[in-house]
Amino acid sequence: MSEQPELPESPDLTEANDLPSCVHRVDLEGRTVWLVGTAHVSNQSVADVRQTLDAVRPDSTCIELCEPRYTNMMNREAWRQLDVFQVLRQGKATLLFASLLMTSFQKRIGEKLGVEPGAEMRAAIDWAKDHGSELVLADRDIQTTLKRTWAGLGFWTRIKMAVQMIGGVLIPEEIDEETIEKIKEEAELSGILDEMAREFPKVKGTLIDERDLYLAEKIRRAPGQTIVAVVGAGHVPGIRKAIGDDHDLAPLEVIPKPGILVGVLKWGIPVAILALLAWGFYTGGAARSAESVGIWFAINGICSALGAAIALGHPLTVLAALIAAPFTSLNPMIAAGWVAGLVQAWLRRPTVDDLERLPEDILTVKGFWKNPVSRILLVVVLANLGSTVGTFVAGSWIAARTF
Repeated sequence: MSEQPELPESPDLTEANDLPSCVHRVDLEGRTVWLVGTAHVSNQSVADVRQTLDAVRPDSTCIELCEPRYTNMMNREAWRQLDVFQVLRQGKATLLFASLLMTSFQKRIGEKLGVEPGAEMRAAIDWAKDHGSELVLADRDIQTTLKRTWAGLGFWTRIKMAVQMIGGVLIPEEIDEETIEKIKEEAELSGILDEMAREFPKVKGTLIDERDLYLAEKIRRAPGQTIVAVVGAGHVPGIRKAIGDDHDLAPLEVIPKPGILVGVLKWGIPVAILALLAWGFYTGGAARSAESVGIWFAINGICSALGAAIALGHPLTVLAALIAAPFTSLNPMIAAGWVAGLVQAWLRRPTVDDLERLPEDILTVKGFWKNPVSRILLVVVLANLGSTVGTFVAGSWIAARTF
């Protein structure tokens, strides 16, 4: 009996349609998911998304956006509706500042490469609307992600991360399109994530690992037989690993409460300072106690005022930080930066024009300090940072004098 000739393998859809190398196929119980790994500031990624969608013509198109980011992308007037006073009252100034830093970083790279950040997501949105594909916003809410990330960090890790973020924006590295495309390659990407895991393991956990699970589950739940998911290249390996299993999203949407240590420090430091002042009065008398109180007011107030001054706050804002910091440092429910920020916002209330210019002004260091909106946020952040430094310096000095 003669040997049967070997039958040719069925052509893979990727090969048949010559899909880009950044596209990965995942089969799910009779359904097919195509993961398009992109860079968020890449002309090539825009072309890859369009090519994949035209070839696959999916029933559902998933994108790595949450509802707020989608709204901001589609509504160019969103910045005009920002209520700075409401942001300050709700204690969201730091979150907004961090969001602006990340936006600034992406926009600066995008401007250099001639592509709008998130253009590949916009291309997917437009294609889905034009072709009747179900659009799925697959990412977790950005505020939830930032809050979970911040809550999981220790005090010194927060300081280290903040310094690196600000430094990365104010002193950016030179980057070109070749570098952007190289980052999308799995070997290079793996090295970047490994470095992040070593530097900030908990940051990688919330920014990458948790969102891998979240994205995978939202993509898995997308309707239809054929699905295209447009996600950052860094999420592709994790999504491929997680997408075959069910995942409960509820635990990933919970904002964790501060740990016991945070609560102890939050209230313990003010109590310790007051105890030191009381003990100094008991052991050293009124004169020595008055000197310690003077040190507390001077160091704490000056450090916070210096932060407000570096942010180019109004003279009355600097004065507000100077007066408020010694008191707010003893009250965990209020921060000196909030007081200074509200004073700055009242004295230099942002106009509609200021809000409209904000996306462009944050592209430069000068713009960050010049725009009234970002200047208010700088006042909050730097006045709070100064007050924190002042608390440790003054507290240590008083403790040294007491013992």
